[in-house]
Amino acid sequence: MVEKIRAWWGGWPLGQLAFLLAVGALGALFIANVLETMARIGILPGFGFLSSSANFEIGESPIAFRAGDTYRRAILAGLLNTLKVSLLGCVLATILGVAVGIAGLSRNLLLSRLVRWFIEITRNTPLLLQLFFWMALAKALPAPRQASALFGSVFLTNRGVYIPSLSLEGGPFGLAAALVLTGLASLAFILVLRAAGRLTRRSGTFAVMLALAAPLAFLVLSGARPAAELPALSGFNIRGGLNLSPEFAALLTGLVVKFAALIAEIVRAGIQSVGTGQWEAARALGLHDGQIIRLVVLPQALRVITPLTTSSYLDLTKDSSLAVAIGFPDLVSIVNTTANTTGQSLEALIILIGAFLTINLALSVLMNVYNNRVALRGSRR
Repeated sequence: MVEKIRAWWGGWPLGQLAFLLAVGALGALFIANVLETMARIGILPGFGFLSSSANFEIGESPIAFRAGDTYRRAILAGLLNTLKVSLLGCVLATILGVAVGIAGLSRNLLLSRLVRWFIEITRNTPLLLQLFFWMALAKALPAPRQASALFGSVFLTNRGVYIPSLSLEGGPFGLAAALVLTGLASLAFILVLRAAGRLTRRSGTFAVMLALAAPLAFLVLSGARPAAELPALSGFNIRGGLNLSPEFAALLTGLVVKFAALIAEIVRAGIQSVGTGQWEAARALGLHDGQIIRLVVLPQALRVITPLTTSSYLDLTKDSSLAVAIGFPDLVSIVNTTANTTGQSLEALIILIGAFLTINLALSVLMNVYNNRVALRGSRR
């Protein structure tokens, strides 16, 4: 650290000191101006407003919220909505992007041409325009009574998308708590193996399987039973199952389609970066194309794919803020409403910057850990 400061100081210490003083003076001038303006219009600086009552409703929220709850709870609801759509978007865009990327390399001319058109149209149109398209499409779907069931249990209606839901009945935990418990148990097993220096692919897989089995066995012994709830038409509406609002469905679809096209191009480039000699050697061993991609090409291509995919994940998370344009109550929408009703615009901006910075840095750290493991395995080969 001292060496870095000394290198930055260089041969012009007075010049660097003057630069620091100038930056500090500009910062002090900015803060003084903001405080003076807030005092003139009668606003007290600080985050005390978070404990005040928020007199607005939120259309949908993972946690219970009603008008009169605090601004802190309202912002938490918006943050959870942003995390929900970002997490689902990253997972679904990765699955679709990998499938489309591999399909684009197919020797079937019609399939590869269709993939190319899909990628070019999706990449070269603004995401905001695509969100408006998906929102208009969601509103144009038939009413619940006229909607037909897909696969017998999925309804596409102008009131949202209804899909089957899964829950636990009769046990000490709900489904979300059981999933968190299972994830923590898996992570604990892996950390113990890693600390003992015995973490290999086989032992890691066994640890995950054991961690999955242990909470499930506990839940079954405690009397919990998984229960699937299928949506069904009842009167003028559809009852049961899980309802995805038109705004959420349009936002999620837009993000998944847009970033799946980007990830497909990354996957294509990663696969093509693997030398043809690897393909020929694998064919000489008698492997078919599916085995070659899964066992030989993708493990090597991951060293190219992972860093670029990380950048796509970060962009997807940031672009989820476009939800405000179609009325989905994400973090930006709720913080914007908070700023308008309280006048605490600067504090609202600080909350937004801090939240997105924290999410993206955490995501970046996780992906860098995975990237280091992929690069390490590759170097060992």
